[in-house]
Amino acid sequence: MIRRAAALGLLLSASLLASPVGAGVIGTNVPAQPITAERIAALPSAQQPAWKAYLDRSIAQEKADRAALAAELKPGQTPPPPPPAGHGDGGMALDKDPVWYGSPEARHIADVIVSFQTPAGGWSKNQDRTGAPRLPGQPWASDNNSKYLTENDFDAARDPKWGYVGTLDNNATITELRFLAKVSRQVPGAEGETYRQSFLKGVRYLLAAQFPNGGWPQVWPLEGGYHDAVTFNDNAVSEASYLLTEVAEAKLDFAFVPADLRAKAGAAAKKGREVIVAAQIRVDGKPTIWGQQADPFTLAPVAGRNFEPPALATGESADLLFYLMQLPDPTPAEVAAVHAGVAWLRKAAIVGFEWTGKGEPDGRHLVEKPGAGPIWARYYDTSGKPVFGERDKTLRDNVNELSRERRDGYSWFGTQPAKIIGLYETGWAAKHPVK
Repeated sequence: MIRRAAALGLLLSASLLASPVGAGVIGTNVPAQPITAERIAALPSAQQPAWKAYLDRSIAQEKADRAALAAELKPGQTPPPPPPAGHGDGGMALDKDPVWYGSPEARHIADVIVSFQTPAGGWSKNQDRTGAPRLPGQPWASDNNSKYLTENDFDAARDPKWGYVGTLDNNATITELRFLAKVSRQVPGAEGETYRQSFLKGVRYLLAAQFPNGGWPQVWPLEGGYHDAVTFNDNAVSEASYLLTEVAEAKLDFAFVPADLRAKAGAAAKKGREVIVAAQIRVDGKPTIWGQQADPFTLAPVAGRNFEPPALATGESADLLFYLMQLPDPTPAEVAAVHAGVAWLRKAAIVGFEWTGKGEPDGRHLVEKPGAGPIWARYYDTSGKPVFGERDKTLRDNVNELSRERRDGYSWFGTQPAKIIGLYETGWAAKHPVK
C-alpha cells in the first residue's frame, strides 16, 4: 500500500459513487449530469430565469452554427472532410519576439485561425493552424471522437459529427485569442482589422458561454455530459478569467478593445474568480482542494471520462492555486482558499514510492523506493485516499491493479503540487499571512 505523510482513509463518499462491486473494486464511476430544462426547473425559483436564458441561448446558437455550415454548401454538394487533427499548440506559439507576429508566417496562422472561427465565436481543438485555411462547408472541428468507446460510455458524443464545436479544452479558443491579439498589435490600421474583429467576437463568445454562477463549460454551445460541467481541467476557468482580466485592464495586446466590452470582461473575470472559491471542496466543513469538474448547479465534483472519478484532483488544484497566487489583489476568501489548498496538498504527499516509466517490461507501476518523492496521486477521495479508474468505469484504490493500457495511458501521479508548495513557502505565505 501507499505510505503517505498522513493516514489514508477508506472510500469515496457514497454520494459520489455507486456501490462497490467485485473483488478489488471499491466503486463504479457514475456519469456527470448535463444541463437540462428539467434540472433547471428543480432549482430555487430565483435562479431559474438566468439558467433558462442560458440554456435557450446555447440551443439557439447551436442551431445557428449548424445552419451556417449547411448554407455554405450547394444542394447535393459533398462537404470537404474535417481538418486533420494536430497536437500541441497547433503552431500558435505565444513566446516569439513581438515583431515576428507581423511576419507573413504569423499572419498566415492568423488567417487560418480566423477561417476556423465558429459562428458562435469560439474554436475547436487539436488542429494545426499552420496548414490550409478552412474551405466552405468544411467542419470547424476535427474528428475528436474517442477511439476506446464502450457501451454507455461517458465520452460518447451526442452527435459524432458535431463534437467540440467551440471549446476551452486543451487550451483551445484561449490560445487562438492570444495569438490574434499579438498579430493585431503588429498589424495596425485597416490591414489588421480582420484579426481585431475576430478577437472581439471571441471575447463575446467567452461572455456568452459563461455560466450564471461564473463558471465555464468545456464545450459551448453545450454538448451534454461532463462537457456541461464547470471545467477546471486544462485551466478552462482560470485561463478564461485571466484573459478577460487582461482585456479589462487594456494590457498592451488588448488596448484596441472598446471600453464597454472591457467592462463586461472585467465583470466576467470577477465572477470566474468567485466560482473558483465557491467550488473548493469542503470535507467536514473544512476547505480542501478542487475537483477536475464541478456540477454546474451544485458545484460538487463530478466524473469526467469513464476512468476519471468525481474526486479531489491534484493537478487541476495545483493550477488553480497557481492562478490565485498570481493575483495582485486577492480577496480574503481567495487568500484563505490558497492557505487551505496548500495545507491539504502537504498532507497528501506520497513519499518513498516511485511511479515507473512506460518502458518497463510490464508497463508502469507504483513501486517502493526509499528516498523517492514527493509525488501526488491525480485523484483522492474525500478521506484522502488515492483513487484510480478503468475504462469499464470500475474504480480501485491500487493503481497496480489497473490494466496496462490505463497504467501506461494516463498520468496517475505527478509532481505539480511541489512547485505550488515551493511558491507558497518562498514568499506568498509571508505576504499573505493566515488571519
